[in-house]
Amino acid sequence: MAQEEEEGLTVDGPKEVDMFTSVRCLGYLSSVNLLVAVCIGMYVRWEVTEEPMILVIFILGLFVLGIASILHYYFAMEKASRSLFHLWFGFLIGLLCFLNSPTLDLNIKEVVTNYLLLASVIMKAVWAFTERICSSIRYKPTLLTSAELLELLGFGIASTTMLLEKSAAIIGLVVALGALIVDLRMKSLLALPNLVSFALVTSLVFFQALGINANPYALGCYMGRLLCEPMLDVYFSGLGSSERWVPVLSMGKVWRRLSLLPLCLMELTFFVLAALKLGHLELWYLVIPGFCLFGLFWSICHIILVITIWGFHTKLTECQKAWQAQRSGSRSLNQVMASRGIRHFCLISERLVFFSMLSTVVLGAVSWQPSNGLFLSALLVVLPLESLTHGLFHELGGCLGGTCVGYALVIPTAYCSPDGQPTLLPPEHVQQLNLRSTGMLNNVQRLFSHHMIQTFGCDYSTSGVTLEAVLAKLRSFLELRTEDGPRHDTYLIFYSGHTHKGTGAWALAGGESLHLAQLLELWKEKNAGHFSRLILVLDTENSLPWVKEVRRLEGVYIAVQGAELSVTRVDPEAGDLPYLGDFTHEWVEFNCNPESDTQWSEKGRTVAAVYGVSKRWSDYTLHLPTGSDVAKHWKTNFPKATYPMVHLSDWCCGLNLFWLCSVCLRCFRRCKLAWFPPAVLDTGLGIKLVNS
Repeated sequence: MAQEEEEGLTVDGPKEVDMFTSVRCLGYLSSVNLLVAVCIGMYVRWEVTEEPMILVIFILGLFVLGIASILHYYFAMEKASRSLFHLWFGFLIGLLCFLNSPTLDLNIKEVVTNYLLLASVIMKAVWAFTERICSSIRYKPTLLTSAELLELLGFGIASTTMLLEKSAAIIGLVVALGALIVDLRMKSLLALPNLVSFALVTSLVFFQALGINANPYALGCYMGRLLCEPMLDVYFSGLGSSERWVPVLSMGKVWRRLSLLPLCLMELTFFVLAALKLGHLELWYLVIPGFCLFGLFWSICHIILVITIWGFHTKLTECQKAWQAQRSGSRSLNQVMASRGIRHFCLISERLVFFSMLSTVVLGAVSWQPSNGLFLSALLVVLPLESLTHGLFHELGGCLGGTCVGYALVIPTAYCSPDGQPTLLPPEHVQQLNLRSTGMLNNVQRLFSHHMIQTFGCDYSTSGVTLEAVLAKLRSFLELRTEDGPRHDTYLIFYSGHTHKGTGAWALAGGESLHLAQLLELWKEKNAGHFSRLILVLDTENSLPWVKEVRRLEGVYIAVQGAELSVTRVDPEAGDLPYLGDFTHEWVEFNCNPESDTQWSEKGRTVAAVYGVSKRWSDYTLHLPTGSDVAKHWKTNFPKATYPMVHLSDWCCGLNLFWLCSVCLRCFRRCKLAWFPPAVLDTGLGIKLVNS
């Protein structure tokens, strides 16, 4: 019972005694040290002050500890016993911290207490580090564990023994500590700078502003025990970006909306406390103009912040409804959010939240009040909350896939006249080929549905299609845009039908052909000034010429996934010939079923795969918001009075301070893809290109 076990982390250790089991004893020893330190510390304070209330609290604490032990060992009520344990330890450590006086410094019992507290936090850190090194922690998405929440609550209750103003400031510090723990556990981009600022303000300014002579050992032990695991998890946690944010993304609509209320209250409280600086008239000629200027900047930024969070909640609610309406075991909320353009929204919102944080830092510096504990605690609360919002948008903007739209064309012709023109099939083959073509279309629609690809159309023609009709269809397809305005990140075209040998051109009705050069010209025309990519999937007999030609292309992002049907490897007596559609069936199964056992590198395959990508394919990044995208987003969602912020955010976020590193990394990726192309290339959409 004395060992801290948390709901968010569970230990999977071996049952037999081994070396790691002995190391885990540090966890028990850490808690025992803390228990002894609290007992000695409370006894010393009663002995020195002769205050009966301290003795009453001490005896009551031992009584509660006894009740917790009885609940744990005799009634198997582990959760209840741990709750009492952590709540009272937080409360008692808070009393050790606040009931401090200079007369205790030379007391030998107090010195022993301090060393025991120091040993406790060191053992806790070593124990937590050892567990992570030995991979005995199973991580679960959580914001705060019950142990952390109860210890924070106990410490806050201990502060109520002081005057109201001091108590309110310390409760604010406790809230800031909880927000910092969540910030670290979510691995927010600005979590570590927040940790440094929290440590500096708390140790150098905060308690001096309150006039409290806090015990540094008790305070360090309390904060160290709470922060050591989240700090280690910044490195050791194996949860992905979206997994860490599951508690937020899975929250109901009402709770997410209500979460804006405490954020707005904290922001307003910080602004009001910052305005108290106007009462300090020593440098009024700097303070008043500075506060008016940066206060206006802060107000505009935080109006934008609230509107942005509200808009995100609206979009997330739509995604949750769509996910629940078409929930399947193979489809995740991430895919739904990616298909609905959440990534683009988050990339723009990340900039706006960054400016909100910047305005908070600037206003805090302008209205700095080292003697006002309430102001300091409000600042320490607001910064990690805004950091969490920035971290959420940053993570979703980086981990969600881009939008994709797809179009399929199937022309089931298998016989050609000597001039290359496809002809209608003999009646005896019509039924068989129709079944095969229908199965092919079903597979393509399965691919589009599984990966949340917006479907432009799946055309099927037994009588052939003219070149003019194909070009008109492709032109309309390549002009498609997302609901928010920008072009889709990826355009996917599937084609199955007859092709000309040697060139791979699509054989169309009337003796016409569609060559790769024509498709490239159309793509460059529609994608001019944009950075979308094109993926071609060809289930044809002559796809290799297009694959080879694409590998020589410069300046565009194009990939071709082709099929190779090997008739020479088939036993003529068996008669099991490969047909168009066989590749589509295997490739779609490979991309939609994680448990697929398809081995593309297997020797002797009659249906093989080959892909080719343009030379700059590895340079591709998902669409980043341009100045026009930001301006359109601003006009759609924000008041006109805030429009000047568009140019400022676009200019600042357009600065690339690490361009040299990006150039070197880009060259490395190009060489790697050209010289050592992988057998399976992930496009980032969940769709994989394969080579046999």
